Amino acid sequence: MAKVQTTTPQTLSGRQKAAILLITLGPDVSAQVFKHLRDDEIEQLTLEIANVRTVDSEEREAILKEFHEICLAQEYISQGGIAYAKEVLERALGAQRAIEVLNRLTATLQVRPFDFARKADPAQVLNFIQNENSQTIALVLSYLQPEQASAILSALPQEKQADVAKRIALMDSTSPDVINQIEKVLEQKLSSTVTQDYTHAGGIEAIVQILNGVDRGTERTILDSLEIQDPELAEEIKKRMFVFEDIVNLDNRSIQRIIRDVDNTDLQLALKVASEEVREIIFKNMSKRMAETFREEMEYMGPVRLRDVEEAQTRIVATIRRLEETGEIIIARGGGDDIIV
Repeated sequence: MAKVQTTTPQTLSGRQKAAILLITLGPDVSAQVFKHLRDDEIEQLTLEIANVRTVDSEEREAILKEFHEICLAQEYISQGGIAYAKEVLERALGAQRAIEVLNRLTATLQVRPFDFARKADPAQVLNFIQNENSQTIALVLSYLQPEQASAILSALPQEKQADVAKRIALMDSTSPDVINQIEKVLEQKLSSTVTQDYTHAGGIEAIVQILNGVDRGTERTILDSLEIQDPELAEEIKKRMFVFEDIVNLDNRSIQRIIRDVDNTDLQLALKVASEEVREIIFKNMSKRMAETFREEMEYMGPVRLRDVEEAQTRIVATIRRLEETGEIIIARGGGDDIIV
């Protein structure tokens, strides 16, 4: 008679445990959890849940206990850091068990460095790092939310912006010792967390997200400088970004949707210094009467400040990126995405 192979929490993968946990928590709670996951994570977990046949009560209890311990550890870390969490867990679970829980937490949930900075005001973070060297600033910005990093990058001196952007784009793994040293500089004012694993931050996507959030003048200054310093890098970044002039690469349906969503005054300002190609494709996607009205109002507008034009273009690009994020329009990227109509 063949022996039936049984599974234990120790032999299950993290994804399998997550699937069993969601089944145990029930559909209502699981639905709330799914709201905080990426699409690919939802697909993977859904597939894993579908593959679960039966879960015995002992296995379920062990996974719930493990989840509870990790949640406690995460809470202790946020209260007082790794050392504090280790001390509390040792008292509650014993030394060996505390180490196991913390190792599992840092390996699966990745307690990221510079957690304090993600909760702080960008101006406050800028105050502490603006006089550091470009590599240090790049490292810190790589761990921030894109909108925070954008605000800080915009506030840096122009001569430093491109260098910091380049270092973020070319950044790879960073030693935990280096991270620890930099964190200690900021530790006097703000609390921080530490991970003992090599962590990955930066890269092309990181700097693209950051540049997408800066003002148009800063974006152009950085890209112009990068084109001189490293033309290949500048080209790769530009391929993944969307700037106002890229409207000419959109399909007519997307352009019509953009015209409906953006403020007319912003569009008139943006077109004031736009190329003839951009103007024509915009007017082509308007009704004849609307295009005539736009041309007339742009003439009556008279001279305008370049800063006002750039701000208008930035707001329009922000609308375009929002429409892309919600799937209402499609932007073909430099990587050669295929669009099927």
